[in-house]
Amino acid sequence: MNEKAQELFVAAGESSTGSHIEKWIPETNIDVLEPGTFTQQFGLTTEGQRIPLFIRKNTFSIGGNDYALLVLHADNDSSISNLEPEKVLNELLDMKFALDESTIVAITDQKGIIKYVNDKFCEISKYSEEELIGQDHRIINSGYHSKGFMRDLWRTIANGQVWRGDIKNQAKDGTYYWVDTTIVPFLNNKGKPYQYLAIRKEITEFKRVVDELEKSMQELVDLKFALDESSIVAITDEKGIITYVNDQFCQVSKFEREELIGRTHSVINSGYHSKEFFKELWRTIGSGEVWKGEIRNQAKDGNFYWVDTTIVPFLNDKGRPYQYLAIRSEITERKRVEEELQRTMTRLIDVQEEERRRLSRNLHDGIGQNLYSHLITISRLSAEMDHPLIGQMHDEATELIEEVRDISWDLRPSVLDDLGLVPAIRSFLNRFSDHYGIDVMFECVLDQRLGTHAEITIYRIIQESLTNIRKYADVQQAWITIRELDDVVRIMIEDKGKGFDDRQYSSGVGLFSMEERARSVGGTLDIHTSPGKGTKVIIEIPL
Repeated sequence: MNEKAQELFVAAGESSTGSHIEKWIPETNIDVLEPGTFTQQFGLTTEGQRIPLFIRKNTFSIGGNDYALLVLHADNDSSISNLEPEKVLNELLDMKFALDESTIVAITDQKGIIKYVNDKFCEISKYSEEELIGQDHRIINSGYHSKGFMRDLWRTIANGQVWRGDIKNQAKDGTYYWVDTTIVPFLNNKGKPYQYLAIRKEITEFKRVVDELEKSMQELVDLKFALDESSIVAITDEKGIITYVNDQFCQVSKFEREELIGRTHSVINSGYHSKEFFKELWRTIGSGEVWKGEIRNQAKDGNFYWVDTTIVPFLNDKGRPYQYLAIRSEITERKRVEEELQRTMTRLIDVQEEERRRLSRNLHDGIGQNLYSHLITISRLSAEMDHPLIGQMHDEATELIEEVRDISWDLRPSVLDDLGLVPAIRSFLNRFSDHYGIDVMFECVLDQRLGTHAEITIYRIIQESLTNIRKYADVQQAWITIRELDDVVRIMIEDKGKGFDDRQYSSGVGLFSMEERARSVGGTLDIHTSPGKGTKVIIEIPL
């Protein structure tokens, strides 16, 4: 209410904003009032007095919202002809001022020729008032709308009806702008329009945002289509209850959608993974982090299948997950090939170790024994005769025997087969320290003998790690620790040497061999290093 309306209803000093119109005009129904025409109603003052009123309703839209503007006049003489001209003029001037300050206004005659534009019209169109008066609105036509669109607009207002819609115009400098438009026809006493009032609100930024949203929505639709076509997709609530699955999920799991919605993923649990595996999964996504990994599931028909899985938590405004999106790709065939390759690699390692054992035995029992026999013969000759060559032959035979022993040891130390892992490591470390001057601190806490395959794997990884330390670390000390934990054996080989950038290294033959050996017994190998910080190799092998 403006001040005059407050005076009319004796509401000065009382906040009317937020009150319902029926409080002031109890018998009116705004929705059925015809825009542009006067009607008689009774108002109600704050003192309870009924007052006769003339009401004229005008409507307009701003930002997609419809508004009604009511102009009220006291019907003191029960005749509109007796309204005070000064009051009517003041009301109209106030309305014009409000419109000019807030909206783009233009008035045209019945042919569409512009008779009046306000400053905001000139400001946004970049045309001066002189350039617009006498022209029609084609001067700002952008060419965006079809002829049918414009015909419908003119058909509506020519029939005396208000037209509302969004129009894209072109300014004088060639730029485009959008306006939310309401065109109100002013009718003569024959009900025919004699002029039109166009009230516009610029919505260029709004339209840009809407267009961006539409594009984003289309991109989301396209992404969903791509996901549904290429991946297994499921959505669950924060408790893991499935709320959505796509066709790919049903196809791979052999379950119908109705059998999955409302249930958890336990319906496809294969029992392959440990409880700790799933605890860690839920711990990760429950803290708002993305989880990635491979999971073996079981279809409705009992068959197993593997999926490469990414689970993305959706967070609320408190940073808590309210649902989870799981995107999976079936990798059953890949896992089958990997398992076959792993079996092949394990067989190759076994064959290699067997061949090493055979060569080591042949060197030790064959060539080594023959060389030792020759050494005895040379020793006997030196006892019977004195000749410089005999001493030389003795020294060369001794060196050959030592070299054969070293080769035989490197191929397969007999102590590993005879006494086990720990004595074999101690024996190797003694020889390693003697040969290369690197002291290796060894700590072992093992309560049991490991399987042959596991012991050979650990021995070879330690052997390869110390070789790398000797070649690249530039140190005089190293550390080896073997500990038996809950269900794994952890081996750590550490040095304080040069280290290297683990983001740039590529697995050489030695590292590849270590990784494959660890995998062959179901273990894992991790390397932690950085330039100048040394290197730590950690192997975990299940018991």
